[in-house]
Amino acid sequence: MLSQYQWLIYSLPMVLIWKLYFFISSRKTAKNSALKNEAISSGMTEPASLHPVIDHARCVGCGTCVQACPESKNGVLGLINGKVELINPTHCIGHGACKTACPVKAITLVFGTEKRGIDIPDVKPNFETNVGNIFIAGELGGMGLIRNAIEQGKQAMASIINGKHKIVDGYVGAVIVGAGPAGIAASLAAMEKGFSFVTVEQDSLGGTVAHFPRGKLVMTAPVNLPLIGKVNFKETTKEKLLELWERVVKQTGLVIRFKERVDSVEVAEHGFKVITNKGQYLTHTVLLAIGRRGTPRKLGAAGEEQNKVTYRLIDPEQYIGQHVLVVGGGDSALEAAASIAEQADTTVTLSYRSPSFSRAKEKNRKKVESLVAKKNLNVMLESNVKNIGKHDATIHWQGNSVEIPNQSVIICAGGVLPTAFLKETGITVETKYGTV
Repeated sequence: MLSQYQWLIYSLPMVLIWKLYFFISSRKTAKNSALKNEAISSGMTEPASLHPVIDHARCVGCGTCVQACPESKNGVLGLINGKVELINPTHCIGHGACKTACPVKAITLVFGTEKRGIDIPDVKPNFETNVGNIFIAGELGGMGLIRNAIEQGKQAMASIINGKHKIVDGYVGAVIVGAGPAGIAASLAAMEKGFSFVTVEQDSLGGTVAHFPRGKLVMTAPVNLPLIGKVNFKETTKEKLLELWERVVKQTGLVIRFKERVDSVEVAEHGFKVITNKGQYLTHTVLLAIGRRGTPRKLGAAGEEQNKVTYRLIDPEQYIGQHVLVVGGGDSALEAAASIAEQADTTVTLSYRSPSFSRAKEKNRKKVESLVAKKNLNVMLESNVKNIGKHDATIHWQGNSVEIPNQSVIICAGGVLPTAFLKETGITVETKYGTV
């Protein structure tokens, strides 16, 4: 039997280990609670898109999800009293690595919140919609992150190919709509397997990325492209990413039919008839890899129809010497306002209807704060544009109507989901309020 002194010797290290554990745990709890409370007090509580919901009844507090999160440097997830919580929601951009890493399946990825719904088409795990043999991948399905869009494009095409459709004369295996990351990846996957397809794009190569401002930094992650192999981009510019797509097209011989807009998708004898502004295609399957911003969301303000009003920034230098009004609170609005404010002899006002820029990345918020501190940028939170005149603009702010000189207006209020097109095709669209 162990003596009293032997019990003391054996138990002392265990006591010290437990004390050290509780000390570290309490420090983590205090730090993460402070970050969570700061986010709440700043109004930064609404995730931009796909985000985790943690089941605390299942969570064992192992912290693997915290470590797996690619945005861990921004403190998206953290342990509080031995359970994981979403402590910095606005920094979550939908990687989904936390769910994969969780060993007890305590994490569910959802769209929208109780306060802010997001319209999402009805899509099955194999990316097929409620309309058989019509698939959706990428931004339209809620996956705006480039890496995720590429993976979805590959997986959706794999589902299409595995459907083992017998190709009937006059039909192609798939019509791929869109030449952004998801559409390009799907096209390459089809080429790799020798599967017949046609890819159409209503605009230019790169999809939504092609309309980003000049020099905009694009966040992605290393991916494997069919026929190409591993691509190691992590943070790059719009221009370099578009150069990559151009090299991919040239290297693989991928044919994309640009400036071809899909007007409708009709049921045909062996699948579908895809009607475009240039012709029509008979196909067994359709993959919609289009964005959510095809139709810019408008303000509904008087004077919005004027030529001086645009819905995206291309080149900040064109606004040198002007009074510019930027409207919106997301990353595109903050980036537009900041890049114009950095040009010589510009006067820039950023108007946003909410009390904080909760949907924007931290680096964009900090840049705006820096420009405001230098008095290079004027920010009007909780404001609404009421009228856009020929040489001015009227903004309702703090209970007053404020008139400011104005030569140009850039509205960055996001895009309207092509709901009419989807419904005409028979695809169900559901507004998600923090649900799967």
